[in-house]
Amino acid sequence: MGQKWKYQPPTYKQTEEAERLAEELDISPILCGLLINRGVTSAAEARHFFRPKLSNLHNPFLMNDMDVAVKRLNEALGRKERILVYGDYDVDGTTAVALVYKFLQRFSLNIDYYIPDRNEDGYGISKRGVDYAHSTGVKLIIVLDCGIKAIDEIAYAKSLGIDFIVCDHHVPDDELPCAVAILNPKRLDNKYPYPHLSGCGVGFKFMQAFAMDNGIASEQLYPLLDLVAVSIASDLVPIMGENRILAYHGLKQLNHAPSTGLKAIIQVCGLRDKEVSMNDIIFKIGPRINASGRIQQGKVAVDLLIENNLRLALAMSEQINEFNETRKDLDKSMTEEANRIVENLENFDEKRAIVIFNEDWHRGVIGIVASRLTEVYHRPAVVITCSGDIATGSARSVTGFDVYRAIESCRALLENFGGHTYAAGFSLKVENIDKFARSFEEYVTGNILPEQTDPIIEIEAELNFHEITRKFFTDLKKFAPHGPDNLKPIFCTHNVYDYGTSKVVGRRQEHIKLELVDNKSSNVINGIAFGQSEQAKYIKSKQSFDICYTLEDNTYKHGEVQLQIESIRPKSKTDK
Repeated sequence: MGQKWKYQPPTYKQTEEAERLAEELDISPILCGLLINRGVTSAAEARHFFRPKLSNLHNPFLMNDMDVAVKRLNEALGRKERILVYGDYDVDGTTAVALVYKFLQRFSLNIDYYIPDRNEDGYGISKRGVDYAHSTGVKLIIVLDCGIKAIDEIAYAKSLGIDFIVCDHHVPDDELPCAVAILNPKRLDNKYPYPHLSGCGVGFKFMQAFAMDNGIASEQLYPLLDLVAVSIASDLVPIMGENRILAYHGLKQLNHAPSTGLKAIIQVCGLRDKEVSMNDIIFKIGPRINASGRIQQGKVAVDLLIENNLRLALAMSEQINEFNETRKDLDKSMTEEANRIVENLENFDEKRAIVIFNEDWHRGVIGIVASRLTEVYHRPAVVITCSGDIATGSARSVTGFDVYRAIESCRALLENFGGHTYAAGFSLKVENIDKFARSFEEYVTGNILPEQTDPIIEIEAELNFHEITRKFFTDLKKFAPHGPDNLKPIFCTHNVYDYGTSKVVGRRQEHIKLELVDNKSSNVINGIAFGQSEQAKYIKSKQSFDICYTLEDNTYKHGEVQLQIESIRPKSKTDK
């Protein structure tokens, strides 16, 4: 299916506002239009956006229960109680555990950490994990990136004399667990100004409050921001507001003075001596950290993230790299099987959702397979496997559709569930899988919009080639770091022509290397169109066509701008 281009030209009022802002900032009105799209409407806001300052982080004590959490932690440290830092086995959870453990280790030697085993414990807090804490004399558990729904497990811990501080960012139910403190910016009674923190971000705010309360300079905490940046990128939380500040400075830390563990991962990823971006985290660093929890144990990732010896860290990075290779093999084979199942589903064209089950699939990889299905078929996808009579499912969604609410609508059939707008997980009895599939499909059909199942390219602005100057590109780069709510802008240019030198490239001749001109200037611009060689014949026909693209540095010609072309649209007769 071809991708639809979606572009909403600015209104007269928006154009006026952009031109006013452009005069104040001395940047292109087009870029000011992008700022307005992101809710940045004044020169002061724009300066904060382009130069995020750590001094603009919110006061952590604005978060509900933060004062109680800090008081209980102070008591535990003062009494020399044994503390357990407990977290989820994904990137967000393991970075959160590493951050809190590394910081608190400076103030107590009586501290341990625990990452649940995906197969033995399941997701989140488990009775097995609480029993481990009890057997080792733990009196306080700080749980990160999970716990908001662990009503029974936290009550069980309380009966054993163990207190909990919950640091989570998942959507809570009406009933909250009986923890000493619950730090969650998504609480219904939340007063915190920014609700979109990652799990690691919530852990950072807790440590920030602890530092403030104890007169510890914030500068001692900032070196841990590389972990926060990794969590923000990997968990795909919005990158505006406070997350933008944390990601901006976390990336700086990651590039200039990363922790030993992350430095080792960067080397194994082949990113040494390169500027690490959010995309590098998403596609290279994050998957390797995740692979530990998917294939082996998430604790291996924390062991690496807190390691201070580079030689040991490199050896551990090689190990998680092997886990990642195993994960990729499983991903490939399971995705191929999943596609075959989908292609044979009865009345598939009439369905708005995908729900498939295979008892032999590896539960650590089903979330990735669900993502692959969503990318290919443009529908919410659920992939389920099982162990015994309990099945585990992972769901992914399309832009604009809240898959968490869809899962929640089936809660009567579930043992437990949790997640976000675009990713959720759950467990249920095997006997309920068919009922769940029907219920999930019914909810999606009744709530999804037709355009949400279409592959769409959101275009932010139209450009002519003469507008793509060095200054324009330099100013555009200040919009980074990119992610949800601040995606890398996609531009379009109409009526462009091959300069005469475009050619097909790649091992399998699958890409096009382009040199283009438009009909409004004599500027020749280089571009690359990955996987679009089928358009080469039209491009060489000397007819005009439209393109949409992002602007990138040309890695082969330093200082030049290159178009990374997302889509090529030949002109039809009606367009001329």
